[in-house]
Amino acid sequence: MFAEKIFAVAHLADQAVLWVLLILSVVSIGMILERYFVLKKIFGESQRVRSRIRVALQSNSLEDVEDLAKDINSVEGRAASYALKHMRDSGSKGLAEIFNTFAANERPDLEKSLSFLATIGSNAPYIGLFGTVLGIMKAFNDLATAPEAGQQTVMAGISMALVATAAGLFVAIPAVAFYNYYSRQVKSIFLNLESVKELCLAYAKKKGV
Repeated sequence: MFAEKIFAVAHLADQAVLWVLLILSVVSIGMILERYFVLKKIFGESQRVRSRIRVALQSNSLEDVEDLAKDINSVEGRAASYALKHMRDSGSKGLAEIFNTFAANERPDLEKSLSFLATIGSNAPYIGLFGTVLGIMKAFNDLATAPEAGQQTVMAGISMALVATAAGLFVAIPAVAFYNYYSRQVKSIFLNLESVKELCLAYAKKKGV
């Protein structure tokens, strides 16, 4: 009796799994595109700031921090602006904490949707596999209830069931690839932010504040 209920569910659930994967695919693509347009601008500005940091180090000109602080279009520039304001008001004490707080506030915006992409990437293959198992159960149950259908019925059912596994991989692979890509961009931005922090600390030491 219990087994019959399971097979009854399997007849509907394998199709439901495909719909779930389709919805996850649409959501994943939407998040990928949203992160692309957001991080493209931020990462581009960050790369430009990295060049300025390199020039400042090569020329040993810590005064470039003041110019960087005027660059409010970049995450690093805004951090430098807050740091200089803090130095004018309170000196260098607590300067590192200002950067840490700024980074903590920026992190959720930069990493938005990344955890969901990681979740989709790690779980979509299992959802697809679940759909495949249900489809195979359905195929063999159909053969058991209609023996005259023969081998072709089973093969057709199994081939349809494997579509769920392929769909799961189709959803997971782009999600994982773009998660890794965006995570590297975010990591690069925070490394730049750390470099700006060290420059500001050196600037504060040079100014004696």
